[in-house]
Amino acid sequence: MKVITSPDNKKVKICQQLGLRKYRDRTGLYLAEGPNLLQEALSAGSDIREVFVEEESRDAFGSLLQILRDQRPEVEPALLDKKLFHALAQTEASQGILTVLAKPHREGIALEEVLDSSANLVVLDRLQDPGNIGTIIRTAEGAGYGGILILKGTGDVFSPKVVRAAAGSLLRMPLIFLETPEEAMKFLRNHHKKIIATQMGAETSYWEADLSSDIGLVVGNEGNGICRELLEGADLLVSIPMSGGLESLNAGVAAGIIMYEAMRKNKEMEK
Repeated sequence: MKVITSPDNKKVKICQQLGLRKYRDRTGLYLAEGPNLLQEALSAGSDIREVFVEEESRDAFGSLLQILRDQRPEVEPALLDKKLFHALAQTEASQGILTVLAKPHREGIALEEVLDSSANLVVLDRLQDPGNIGTIIRTAEGAGYGGILILKGTGDVFSPKVVRAAAGSLLRMPLIFLETPEEAMKFLRNHHKKIIATQMGAETSYWEADLSSDIGLVVGNEGNGICRELLEGADLLVSIPMSGGLESLNAGVAAGIIMYEAMRKNKEMEK
C-alpha cells in the first residue's frame, strides 16, 4: 500500500476539492465515506478511482482491502496519517476509509436498458435538503421504484451528505437528469407513466389512488412545494390526510408513505 504524507500530493488535493460541488461537477467525481460504501461500490461494479485509508484503521479493513485488490487490482489504496486523512474526511467521526468514485454515465445508453418498463419513478422537483434527497433515493429502492428523475434546481445528489443518507442506493438506482418540468412530463408520457403529485386538500387521498405501477411520483421543494407546471400537468393530485394542526409533512416522510403504498397494493394483488 502506497503511503502519502504531503497535503500537496495531487490526489490528496483533488480529493479535498471534492467537498465542493463545483469540483464534483468539473471532474465527474464524488466521495463516499466508510467501509460499507466501498463494499457497496465493489458489489455494484462502480467506477472506483481512489481509496484513502487512515493509518490507524489499516488493520481493521484488511479483508475489505483484499477484496479490493482481488476485484480492482488497478486501484492501489493510499495510506494517510490521521491528520491528513481527517483533512479529507467529510464527517467528524470518520470510519477511516474514503473512496473516490466516478459519477455514472448514461450517454449512449437507451433508457429502456436501465428502467423497468412498468416501474414507478420518483421526480425530485428542486429539493434542497441533502437528508431528504438521500432518504428518498434510499426509500425508492426499498419500495421497488425503478429510477429517479432529477430536475434542475435540485440539490447535488453526489454531495457527501446525500451519499451518506442514500446508503448505497445511489450506486444502484438509475438517475436521470432533466432541465425543465416540461422535459420531465414529456419523459414520463413517453414512458407511459401517470403523473402523481401531492397537494394539501386534494380530494383523493393517497390510499384511494392506484399507485401500484407506472406512475411518476413528484416530490416538491421543501418550502415552495411542487412547481405550477407539474401540478397543472399532473394526471392526479393526492393528499395525505393528517390529524391535529399539521399542514404538511417532511418531504422525505411524505414521499416514503406514498412510495410504500405501491408495495402494499402490489402485495394485496398477489394474494
